[in-house]
Amino acid sequence: MKTRCTWCENSFEEYVRYHDEEWGVPVHDDKKHFEFLVLESAQAGLSWATILKKREGYRRAFADFDPDTVATYEQGMIEDLIQDSSIIRNRQKIEATVNNARQFLKIKDEFGSFDNYIWQFVDGKPIINAWKSMEEVPVTTKESDALSKDLKKRGFKFVGSTTIYAHMQAIGLVNDHTTDCFRYKDLLPH
Repeated sequence: MKTRCTWCENSFEEYVRYHDEEWGVPVHDDKKHFEFLVLESAQAGLSWATILKKREGYRRAFADFDPDTVATYEQGMIEDLIQDSSIIRNRQKIEATVNNARQFLKIKDEFGSFDNYIWQFVDGKPIINAWKSMEEVPVTTKESDALSKDLKKRGFKFVGSTTIYAHMQAIGLVNDHTTDCFRYKDLLPH
Protein backbone atom coordinates (compact mmCIF):
# COMPACT_ATOMS: atom_id res chain seq x y z
CA MET A 1 0.00 0.00 0.00
CA LYS A 2 1.29 3.45 -0.94
CA THR A 3 1.94 6.06 1.73
CA ARG A 4 0.45 9.43 0.80
CA CYS A 5 0.28 12.92 2.28
CA THR A 6 -2.27 12.80 5.09
CA TRP A 7 -4.48 15.49 3.51
CA CYS A 8 -5.73 13.10 0.87
CA GLU A 9 -6.05 9.91 2.92
CA ASN A 10 -9.55 8.50 3.33
CA SER A 11 -10.90 10.82 0.69
CA PHE A 12 -12.86 10.33 -2.52
CA GLU A 13 -11.19 8.77 -5.55
CA GLU A 14 -10.84 12.00 -7.57
CA TYR A 15 -9.07 13.70 -4.64
CA VAL A 16 -6.57 10.85 -4.29
CA ARG A 17 -5.99 10.83 -8.06
CA TYR A 18 -5.36 14.60 -7.94
CA HIS A 19 -2.73 14.03 -5.23
CA ASP A 20 -1.14 11.10 -7.06
CA GLU A 21 -1.10 12.56 -10.57
CA GLU A 22 -1.19 16.37 -10.41
CA TRP A 23 -0.34 18.01 -7.08
CA GLY A 24 3.26 19.16 -7.09
CA VAL A 25 4.00 18.19 -10.69
CA PRO A 26 5.84 21.09 -12.39
CA VAL A 27 3.52 22.83 -14.86
CA HIS A 28 4.90 24.57 -17.93
CA ASP A 29 1.70 24.85 -19.98
CA ASP A 30 -0.02 28.26 -19.89
CA LYS A 31 -3.52 26.79 -20.20
CA LYS A 32 -2.85 24.57 -17.18
CA HIS A 33 -1.44 27.57 -15.29
CA PHE A 34 -4.68 29.44 -15.98
CA GLU A 35 -6.79 26.45 -14.92
CA PHE A 36 -5.09 26.25 -11.55
CA LEU A 37 -5.30 30.02 -11.05
CA VAL A 38 -9.06 29.86 -11.70
CA LEU A 39 -9.54 26.92 -9.34
CA GLU A 40 -7.30 28.23 -6.55
CA SER A 41 -8.98 31.65 -6.65
CA ALA A 42 -12.41 29.99 -6.52
CA GLN A 43 -11.24 27.93 -3.55
CA ALA A 44 -10.48 30.97 -1.34
CA GLY A 45 -12.38 30.35 1.89
CA LEU A 46 -13.61 26.92 0.79
CA SER A 47 -12.21 23.40 0.77
CA TRP A 48 -10.20 22.07 -2.16
CA ALA A 49 -12.50 19.03 -2.19
CA THR A 50 -15.46 21.33 -2.94
CA ILE A 51 -13.64 22.88 -5.90
CA LEU A 52 -12.34 19.57 -7.20
CA LYS A 53 -15.91 18.22 -7.29
CA LYS A 54 -16.89 21.23 -9.42
CA ARG A 55 -13.85 21.15 -11.69
CA GLU A 56 -15.78 19.94 -14.74
CA GLY A 57 -18.36 22.66 -14.16
CA TYR A 58 -15.55 25.20 -14.16
CA ARG A 59 -14.12 23.63 -17.31
CA ARG A 60 -17.46 24.13 -19.09
CA ALA A 61 -18.17 27.58 -17.64
CA PHE A 62 -14.73 28.95 -18.45
CA ALA A 63 -14.22 27.66 -22.00
CA ASP A 64 -11.98 24.71 -21.08
CA PHE A 65 -9.80 27.23 -19.16
CA ASP A 66 -8.97 29.23 -22.28
CA PRO A 67 -7.88 32.68 -21.04
CA ASP A 68 -8.33 34.23 -24.50
CA THR A 69 -12.03 33.31 -24.49
CA VAL A 70 -12.64 34.06 -20.81
CA ALA A 71 -11.10 37.53 -21.25
CA THR A 72 -13.94 38.35 -23.69
CA TYR A 73 -16.75 37.52 -21.22
CA GLU A 74 -19.04 40.49 -20.69
CA GLN A 75 -21.65 41.28 -18.05
CA GLY A 76 -24.37 39.09 -19.59
CA MET A 77 -22.13 36.04 -19.46
CA ILE A 78 -21.18 36.83 -15.85
CA GLU A 79 -24.89 37.04 -14.94
CA ASP A 80 -25.45 33.63 -16.60
CA LEU A 81 -22.53 32.13 -14.65
CA ILE A 82 -23.95 33.41 -11.35
CA GLN A 83 -26.94 31.14 -12.05
CA ASP A 84 -24.73 28.12 -12.89
CA SER A 85 -24.90 25.61 -10.01
CA SER A 86 -21.99 23.60 -11.46
CA ILE A 87 -19.58 26.27 -10.14
CA ILE A 88 -19.33 28.42 -7.01
CA ARG A 89 -21.91 31.12 -7.67
CA ASN A 90 -20.00 34.00 -6.14
CA ARG A 91 -20.19 37.19 -8.20
CA GLN A 92 -16.84 38.52 -6.95
CA LYS A 93 -15.02 35.29 -7.76
CA ILE A 94 -16.61 35.01 -11.21
CA GLU A 95 -15.79 38.64 -12.01
CA ALA A 96 -12.27 38.05 -10.69
CA THR A 97 -11.83 35.10 -13.06
CA VAL A 98 -12.73 37.26 -16.07
CA ASN A 99 -10.48 40.06 -14.81
CA ASN A 100 -7.65 37.61 -14.11
CA ALA A 101 -7.91 36.20 -17.65
CA ARG A 102 -7.31 39.71 -19.00
CA GLN A 103 -4.33 40.25 -16.69
CA PHE A 104 -3.01 36.77 -17.55
CA LEU A 105 -2.93 37.73 -21.24
CA LYS A 106 -1.03 40.93 -20.46
CA ILE A 107 1.62 38.87 -18.64
CA LYS A 108 1.84 36.49 -21.61
CA ASP A 109 2.42 39.46 -23.90
CA GLU A 110 5.07 40.93 -21.62
CA PHE A 111 7.01 37.74 -20.81
CA GLY A 112 6.30 35.56 -23.85
CA SER A 113 4.33 33.15 -21.66
CA PHE A 114 2.81 33.06 -18.20
CA ASP A 115 5.16 30.16 -17.54
CA ASN A 116 8.21 32.40 -18.04
CA TYR A 117 6.72 34.90 -15.61
CA ILE A 118 5.74 32.59 -12.76
CA TRP A 119 8.83 30.37 -12.67
CA GLN A 120 11.09 33.39 -12.09
CA PHE A 121 9.73 33.55 -8.53
CA VAL A 122 11.56 30.28 -7.73
CA ASP A 123 14.60 30.90 -9.95
CA GLY A 124 13.31 28.51 -12.59
CA LYS A 125 13.33 25.33 -10.51
CA PRO A 126 11.07 23.82 -7.85
CA ILE A 127 11.72 24.52 -4.20
CA ILE A 128 12.20 21.11 -2.61
CA ASN A 129 11.09 20.99 1.02
CA ALA A 130 11.51 18.04 3.36
CA TRP A 131 8.50 18.12 5.65
CA LYS A 132 7.93 15.08 7.85
CA SER A 133 4.28 16.00 8.51
CA MET A 134 1.66 18.31 7.02
CA GLU A 135 1.68 20.30 10.26
CA GLU A 136 5.14 21.61 9.30
CA VAL A 137 4.01 22.95 5.92
CA PRO A 138 3.61 26.75 5.94
CA VAL A 139 0.58 28.50 4.50
CA THR A 140 2.70 31.32 3.03
CA THR A 141 6.38 31.90 2.25
CA LYS A 142 8.49 34.84 1.13
CA GLU A 143 8.10 33.54 -2.44
CA SER A 144 4.30 33.38 -2.22
CA ASP A 145 4.30 36.85 -0.62
CA ALA A 146 6.37 38.22 -3.51
CA LEU A 147 4.28 36.51 -6.21
CA SER A 148 1.01 37.56 -4.57
CA LYS A 149 2.19 41.14 -4.26
CA ASP A 150 3.27 41.24 -7.92
CA LEU A 151 0.01 39.69 -9.17
CA LYS A 152 -2.02 42.20 -7.16
CA LYS A 153 0.09 45.05 -8.54
CA ARG A 154 -0.75 43.75 -12.02
CA GLY A 155 -4.49 43.84 -11.23
CA PHE A 156 -5.24 40.22 -10.30
CA LYS A 157 -7.97 39.50 -7.72
CA PHE A 158 -8.30 36.67 -5.15
CA VAL A 159 -4.55 36.11 -5.16
CA GLY A 160 -3.58 36.54 -1.52
CA SER A 161 -0.39 34.90 -0.34
CA THR A 162 -2.19 31.83 1.12
CA THR A 163 -4.06 31.24 -2.15
CA ILE A 164 -0.87 31.75 -4.12
CA TYR A 165 1.11 29.36 -1.93
CA ALA A 166 -1.54 26.70 -2.55
CA HIS A 167 -1.19 27.51 -6.25
CA MET A 168 2.60 27.16 -6.07
CA GLN A 169 2.19 23.75 -4.43
CA ALA A 170 -0.34 22.61 -7.02
CA ILE A 171 1.76 23.58 -10.06
CA GLY A 172 5.03 22.24 -8.72
CA LEU A 173 6.86 25.48 -7.97
CA VAL A 174 7.17 23.84 -4.56
CA ASN A 175 7.39 20.16 -3.63
CA ASP A 176 5.47 19.99 -0.35
CA HIS A 177 4.74 16.27 -0.38
CA THR A 178 5.81 14.90 2.97
CA THR A 179 9.02 12.88 2.84
CA ASP A 180 7.15 9.62 3.59
CA CYS A 181 4.76 10.15 0.66
CA PHE A 182 5.55 8.05 -2.42
CA ARG A 183 5.22 11.17 -4.62
CA TYR A 184 7.96 13.08 -2.77
CA LYS A 185 10.80 11.05 -4.33
CA ASP A 186 8.97 10.81 -7.69
CA LEU A 187 9.08 14.59 -7.99
CA LEU A 188 12.70 15.12 -6.99
CA PRO A 189 14.88 16.44 -9.83
CA HIS A 190 16.70 13.66 -11.65
